[in-house]
Formats: sequence, structure tokens, C-alpha cells
Amino acid sequence: MAKKAAKKSSQPSRTAVPGGTVPAVGAREDCPCGSGRRYKACHGRQAAHAVQELVHRPFEGLPGEADWVALRELVPAATVPLTLAAGVTDGASGEVPSVTLATVLPLAWPALRRPDGSILLGLQTQSSSGDLSRDLADALTEALVTEPGNPVPTRRAAAEGPRLQDLLDPTAPFVPAVHTGFEFWLEDAEAATGEVAASLERANASAIPTEKLGSVDSAYWCGTPDKNHLRWVMTVPEEQLLDALARLSATGEASIGEGTRLVGSFRAHGLTVPVWDLPVAMSAADCEKPAAAFAERLTGALSVTAPLTADERRARANLVSRQVTLN
Repeated sequence: MAKKAAKKSSQPSRTAVPGGTVPAVGAREDCPCGSGRRYKACHGRQAAHAVQELVHRPFEGLPGEADWVALRELVPAATVPLTLAAGVTDGASGEVPSVTLATVLPLAWPALRRPDGSILLGLQTQSSSGDLSRDLADALTEALVTEPGNPVPTRRAAAEGPRLQDLLDPTAPFVPAVHTGFEFWLEDAEAATGEVAASLERANASAIPTEKLGSVDSAYWCGTPDKNHLRWVMTVPEEQLLDALARLSATGEASIGEGTRLVGSFRAHGLTVPVWDLPVAMSAADCEKPAAAFAERLTGALSVTAPLTADERRARANLVSRQVTLN
């Protein structure tokens, strides 16, 4: 015998979005704005449009764009102090809090307001609007009004909300500090006990050893059991960079020292990230001088405007065939 159809509620089912003011509703339910139209034909259309409009270079215009990309996609544990733009906290009560960017926070929280009022802004979080800069700015804005001692929950960023470029001082330096673990989550990591200490230990155990090179910009060494790698985020336009790398590959000048090999590249947030395999014995310090020398060779190759030779075209095709898009 067929089951009776469940009786429909006279009220549409709606679940409040944590930390937000707009309830999550079905596409065919009434829009919560009170217009009387279905959600999909009202504010749902705006939300869907925002998701579709993917911003390929969300950090463009920010100081250290390449390092933003590296910390988002490649670096397990790092922090950067951020400076808010003038006027962002006008009207706020109390002392202006310090803001620190963190690669990732516990439970992938978008942000955390510590008991002392300082803010940790998580970079490795989900993007719901298609514009990672807007999502991060939304989390930062919410953190500024969150009571100390509380995380900022995930929510949908407003389609017309501010971006990081609107909230951060464009003249402030962006200097990442790479850490061996996630002790920066806590104000006093040494005092952690019980489940907190166990969670921190698990997180630290999963982090791949990573170091930032000092001789060149936005290059990161990482160590694995089988081989080490150098991953170098570059702001040179992709087609121009691939041509230059092909020229160097064709002449055997694309390595970062003996036993190293340029194996391909990533695409990440509109930038290209060449990757080298390194011998397991090659440390970050060992990469410094060879990387600086490669940077000089790359500058020279980028200045060449002649068409690629047959060997250079083959080298370029090989590089393109081993390119991976992260986002």
C-alpha cells in the first residue's frame, strides 16, 4: 500500500544561516525579503549570478599578490600581519584590534576573534561568491563586530560587499612568516591540554615542511620523504612566462642546480606556479643562490621577442602538457 504523502507545513522551511541575516530557503519558496516572489526569481537570482562570476585574480592589486596565492594554495602554516585601511574601523568602540592573516584556522573557520580582541583571518576557506577577496573581506568585516572569544561562522557574502582591496592598506608590506606548526592558533600553545593539545598535535603532524626563500620573491621550498620541491609563484603573464621557460628549457638552463628539474607548473588564482623537483638532500638554503641565478636567466629570456625555435616550441608543448589548474 502506498504511503500517505507527508502533510506540507503551512510555513516554508527555513534555516538561519549562522552569522547572517538572510535565511537559507529553497528555490521555490517565498523570498525572505518579503517581495512575495519565489526566491529563485528574486534574491536567489542575484546569489546565483554572484557564484557564476568567478574572479580569476582575486588578490590582484594587493601588495604581495603572489604570496597571497602561495599561502592560499601551497603553504600549510603561515601568518602575516595585516594593516587596515584608514577609516575601516571608524565608529567602532574600543581599541582597534590587530589583524593577522593565517593560512588555516581550526575547523576551517573563516575568522576568529581571540579573547584579547585580536583577529585571525583564515585564508584557506571555501569561497561561496566566486570572489575569494570578497569572501575574505566579509569574514574580516564580521570579525570586527564579533564578541572576543568567538569564531566567525561561514556565511554567504553579499554580492555588493567590500573586497580586501577596500579594507586593507595598499601601502603596507606583506611579509609572510612560515611556521613549522599551528601553535599560532592559540595565545599560549604550551598550556594546551586534553583534546586541544591532541588536535594541535594532529595538525602539526600533517603539515609538510615548508620554507620561504629569501633570495627571490614568492618561492617556497617544501620537503617530502621521496624528494623535495621548489614552487615559485610568478606574476608574469602566463603566455609570456611559458615562452621564457621554454627558451631556457631548450638550452638546458631551466634547472635550479645539479640534480634539479623543472617538471611543470600550476595555475592558481590567475598566476602561474613553476615547480621543480629537487634532490632529497637539497635544503631551502641550498636553493637560495641557484634560484637567484635562475631569476637573472629568466629576466633575460623574458626580454627576447623573437619567435620560438622548433626546439623551444617542443619544450613549450611539453611544459603545457604538464600544467595543472588548481582552481
